[in-house]
Amino acid sequence: MLKKLINIVVFVPLGVLLIVLSVANRQTATLALNPFNPADSVLSISAPFFVFLFLAVIIGLVLGAAVTWFTQGKISASGAQRGQRGAEMASRGRKATRPG
Repeated sequence: MLKKLINIVVFVPLGVLLIVLSVANRQTATLALNPFNPADSVLSISAPFFVFLFLAVIIGLVLGAAVTWFTQGKISASGAQRGQRGAEMASRGRKATRPG
């Protein structure tokens, strides 16, 4: 119940914000990929401005997730090694305390 309430509190305003952003930025914008000749139509893309905004957010999320994943991979690997080492030490301790 609490998770559903939190989802509503977070996602409903986010959805409203995205709709307002889309409606407010409907005008066509041109993204020129040739810095030396911006009028070059081969290397330019025309789309509503909110498309460029959404693409920038999506690319940022993907890049942030990738960086987080790569940095946590090192931490996870070292944790796994520590866990294996701890298990080995625990098994040695059990062998040493067994009678016989």
